[in-house]
Amino acid sequence: MKYAHFWNWLPDWQIAKEIYTKFPDSYSVLTPFAYAYLEEVIRSTTSEYGKEIFDENGKKKWRSVGSNLIDLSIKENNNNQELISILEEIKKYFKPSQPTDCGNNRSSVIHGYMHSRFWDKDLFEKLIQDIVKISKFAGF
Repeated sequence: MKYAHFWNWLPDWQIAKEIYTKFPDSYSVLTPFAYAYLEEVIRSTTSEYGKEIFDENGKKKWRSVGSNLIDLSIKENNNNQELISILEEIKKYFKPSQPTDCGNNRSSVIHGYMHSRFWDKDLFEKLIQDIVKISKFAGF
């Protein structure tokens, strides 16, 4: 919470903390929030953070997501071995969706998924620990 964006994320993290403290089984509804924050922290370490991206013709481009976002951060932070090491570890959260995954999970999106049947308290807490590791590099 020390590194969270004061206006955009800190109030929500406070609520998430209160919910998880009161309802330890709430990890299944807090996991998507944690994933959204993780991706935002990664994005904040790149040149894509806080602005729209345009191609050479002036047409709006989609921002990098998932593994591509991690690769962009690694490329742009190649002099920071600690951050690169954390990013390499975080790649495990962004497995590409396969054709057989269609409609079979809560978060099948362009950047990958984590099937909801694998969401458990230990994995949620590991996700939070990994967020803590990378948060000190947040470019908020």
